Amino acid sequence: MPPYYVITQNARLRVANRRLQVELELEGVTQVLDSVPLGQVSEVVLFGNVGLTTPAIDALLGQESSVVFLTRRGEYRGRLSGPLTPHMPLRRAQYQRLDSPIFALQMARGLVSAKLSHQRALLMRHNRECNDPLIAEAIARLAGALQKVPAKTQLSSLRGLEGAATAAYFSGYRRFFGPEWNFTDRNRRPPADPVNVLLSLGYTLLGQVATAAVETVGLDPYGGFFHETVYNRPSLALDLLEEFRPVIDGLVLWCCRSGQLGVADFSPGPPERPVVLGDEGLRRFIQAFEQRMDGRFTHPIRGEKLNLRQCLIEQARQAASRIFEDRPGWTGMGFH
Repeated sequence: MPPYYVITQNARLRVANRRLQVELELEGVTQVLDSVPLGQVSEVVLFGNVGLTTPAIDALLGQESSVVFLTRRGEYRGRLSGPLTPHMPLRRAQYQRLDSPIFALQMARGLVSAKLSHQRALLMRHNRECNDPLIAEAIARLAGALQKVPAKTQLSSLRGLEGAATAAYFSGYRRFFGPEWNFTDRNRRPPADPVNVLLSLGYTLLGQVATAAVETVGLDPYGGFFHETVYNRPSLALDLLEEFRPVIDGLVLWCCRSGQLGVADFSPGPPERPVVLGDEGLRRFIQAFEQRMDGRFTHPIRGEKLNLRQCLIEQARQAASRIFEDRPGWTGMGFH
């Protein structure tokens, strides 16, 4: 089931008759904005100033439904979830593999190759329409980077290669957007233009799906191989996310070019949030995101058509299997 999103500011969630209600008090009168059976809620995602009563927290945790807290612009702030899954042997193996530079490097090589392959495929697919020589150049640079991945013997040099290749990718990707979007490069903290706002938001939403997938199979989301282990950063979930980032890139491209979202959906904001996506635009983007998550792809290991949430879980299951069996490597998704 998809998450239950709440973006109305100053709203409050409570439970009444086994239903999760979204309420808003206006001029002393409480209005029920939405109501859904509690059993249909797998996860709640809250944007900005949204309250949650203690009975609602108890009911959600009682049925193992987590709550994700994002800022109004979609930046991750925290997650409320129940006890860790009892997969101690798997997690013990994970921590042992983290101490093996060879294992980490081989896992990271596979993850990076999958990401760069999908980035290259996205540029190739869309460049058929415009035949832009600068996009073709970015495609060639990604192909060159892919050839160099197996030769990298240190994580630091692999990260450097991935960073340079992704910069080349965005130099081509930005060519698909008209000048009205003011999109010149990938930037964040804070995003400086509408396209970067959507990219950051999409990566955040997909990152929560990746974190849930990692936790579902019993792994520790904070112990990754390609991303360095840093306090409070779900490095393994970010590892899993990498090859799926072009899915978000494609979604943002479609939203901006199809008219699903327009420049008018954004407005200037304060220095810490210079570009603001309005609530109606946010709703449409979330709707488009969920539609994309329902898209079905043949999983390379299962050999079955699964939606993207299921694909992320299967990729997390692949990571668990490789970790437990001490069998480093990676079989990437076939989005193209």
